Amino acid sequence: MIFKATALPGVFVLEPERHEDERGFFARTYDPDELRAQGLDPTVAQASVSFNHRRGTLRGLHYQAAPCEEAKLVRVTRGAVFDVVVDARSGSPTRGRHVAVTLSAEDGNQLYVPAGCAHGFQTLADATEVSYLISAPYSAAHARGFRFDDPTLAIPWPEPVTVISARDRALPAFRVE
Repeated sequence: MIFKATALPGVFVLEPERHEDERGFFARTYDPDELRAQGLDPTVAQASVSFNHRRGTLRGLHYQAAPCEEAKLVRVTRGAVFDVVVDARSGSPTRGRHVAVTLSAEDGNQLYVPAGCAHGFQTLADATEVSYLISAPYSAAHARGFRFDDPTLAIPWPEPVTVISARDRALPAFRVE
């Protein structure tokens, strides 16, 4: 795996090192020792999948509050997404800033989202599937989020929003400390 730092500390794009031959390719998608060597949390407490019927579907921006904060390793297994991480870490010099990358099944890249950061995505294709490795069990009591269209965050979503849950539409604005 090739780790590429982003503008937010602790947020990485992981590119697969593909070994190709006439059969196709082989690539490692998870190695706790490599994550640990980069100073990242390699814990996997659960694995989840999100299937999205329509292009333009928006999920997020979600995170879990202390003491149930979670790191995520996100990968698209079908389709493509515009994936966003917002630094929500208290005291962080980049708090309130975001990074966005396109992830697709074709490129096989992954996004590492550290604990304390909010995560969301918008699908760029119909029938998009997103896979997550998550460092902590889900806790509904600690689930939090921010509005996707908060002008303070100014995230340039690439598509009109075609589908969004009532819960995500009702999330509060981001609060600057």
